[in-house]
Amino acid sequence: MTGEKHAIEMPSRILSRRDIEFLLYEWLGVEQLCARERFSEHGRETFDAMLDACERIATDHFYPINKLLDEQEPHFDGTTVHTPPPLKAALDVFAAAGMLLAGQPAEFDGMQLPYVVEKACFAYFSAASVAASGYAMLTLGNVNLLHAHASPGQIATWVPPMLAGRFFGTMCLSEPQAGSSLADVRTRAEAQPDGSYRLFGNKMWISGGDHDLSENIVHLVLAKIPGADGRLIPGVKGISLFIVPKWLLDGEGNPGERNDVTVAGLNHKMGFRGTTNCLLNFGEGAFRPGGAAGAVGYLVGEAHQGLAIMFHMMNEARIGVGTGAVTLGYTGYLHALDYARNRPQGRALGSRDPNSPPVPIVEHTDVRRMLLAQKAYVEGGLALTLWCARLVDEAATDPAAEQRADAARLLDLLTPIAKSWPSQWCLAANDLAIQVMGGYGYTRDYNVEQYYRDNRLNPIHEGTHGIQALDLLGRKLKLDGGRALRLLEARIAETVVRAEATVPSGGRAVEAVPSAGAQDGEWAAYGGDLARWGERLWATVARLQEGGNPELSLANATVFLEAFGHFVVAWQWLEQALCARAALAPDAAAASASPRERDFYCGKLQAARYFLRWELPRIGPMLDLLDALDPTALEMRDEWF
Repeated sequence: MTGEKHAIEMPSRILSRRDIEFLLYEWLGVEQLCARERFSEHGRETFDAMLDACERIATDHFYPINKLLDEQEPHFDGTTVHTPPPLKAALDVFAAAGMLLAGQPAEFDGMQLPYVVEKACFAYFSAASVAASGYAMLTLGNVNLLHAHASPGQIATWVPPMLAGRFFGTMCLSEPQAGSSLADVRTRAEAQPDGSYRLFGNKMWISGGDHDLSENIVHLVLAKIPGADGRLIPGVKGISLFIVPKWLLDGEGNPGERNDVTVAGLNHKMGFRGTTNCLLNFGEGAFRPGGAAGAVGYLVGEAHQGLAIMFHMMNEARIGVGTGAVTLGYTGYLHALDYARNRPQGRALGSRDPNSPPVPIVEHTDVRRMLLAQKAYVEGGLALTLWCARLVDEAATDPAAEQRADAARLLDLLTPIAKSWPSQWCLAANDLAIQVMGGYGYTRDYNVEQYYRDNRLNPIHEGTHGIQALDLLGRKLKLDGGRALRLLEARIAETVVRAEATVPSGGRAVEAVPSAGAQDGEWAAYGGDLARWGERLWATVARLQEGGNPELSLANATVFLEAFGHFVVAWQWLEQALCARAALAPDAAAASASPRERDFYCGKLQAARYFLRWELPRIGPMLDLLDALDPTALEMRDEWF
């Protein structure tokens, strides 16, 4: 145990700054990035200053409007989409503080922060109000795609006003009849003599598709250019990408003539209510820019390469969705924890005196179990998403070309996990937060019911759970002959070796501040457990890939995604535990630090124990199903329902 009991402060119910610092500085070692030229102007001082600013703005301007945006969602009067005024005020503060410039290159007056630090900073905004922050995050994804794929002229025209917060951006993929099947998009792009295109079609589920928050909206639109026969090319090979602004620009780069992009209606969702979600019509004839039919668009990159280009924004958005799911689970956990510490109810099991005062519900074991599960899910999810963000930095800035390539391979492999695991398990944390708070949890007097509704959208956002599973098992594992999987296997093996080294040769390890359930050499034992589960998982992967019936293998893809994700997060919990354990070693500074600091590390160790003891074994029945190539779902028929 941690010794003498002391008062516990809750500095924030949005995120834990101490956890962010642990992950960035003690585990991921982000200060090492400052040795690279791109980040040479930075150090922990600048990183901390940015975290301070983000926490302050999120707390003062985003968190106070979160419930307002849920209760007073945007509305469409047939002509204009209206949003509550405090939303624009918060986003104006965000832009004025330079937050859109945090990770941008210096030539655009950007701060050029590492991507992992930018993600940690922006986590405050999605935790404080995921609906409000969505507009900024979509805009940044739009900007980053243009940096990577647009022409210099397009970048000069569209990027600076977005980074200034004057223009906002979107991504327009899905269509009413196509859903997630992008091969079936019908939006048509017809070439014009001046090099532009005119677009005709409809786009559905467009977040930020229209609003009154900015001077202009820059849509990135997937559409098909007709072939020589005038027909659209079937499949994804015919897809191109276009910049289609709501307002065309005048000679000075300011919004001028209205483009033919109109709102057909708003979708009203169970969560994210403050983020407009639109059905957009392109080229329906409500406006005739230049006196001609069609919405004016500008081709990004080469024709027929649109989907490959759009994946730049889609993959960034998938990590963003995972981070958003983490932050919603995290803030829900902190709200439940605060409630549990301050809600007196019932008495200790051993107390027989009905006149004794009730105890805070955090003293009840089952409440602690639910809080511990939440802690394990949300802190594990934050570790996962920040580790993936660190891979983005490695892929962009590692001095060695092979290391850059390997980081990109690992990121590609783990993107489906970074999107889907938090969307499943941090939603489960929100469910537990409601349960901890009992009847109050599902009332609108408290925030946790909204966090659950908001987070329930994330298993669908940016590709459903099933789509991510098919991507992982059907494509990502096979890339480069499976090199990414071998890289991951090697990383995990290194962690196991370090865990085994916690037992010195000829002696037994002793924890500096052990829990009641700690045993000598327990982390070496956990490392051995992880290694054994890994051997079984790798064997299952080989069996699935060697199977002669791909349809049967992919019928079990979702089970594989869940097993693989739980295994990866278990590995990262062992990583966190080894880091925390080292901090509590007798010769480490934390060993003689404040009780609160020691408690932080003990909490890390206990959450790791929980995940490795309670959660990792969940993959056993999943692997049993996978090894059997169970055909139950595949053989089910529509008529039998």
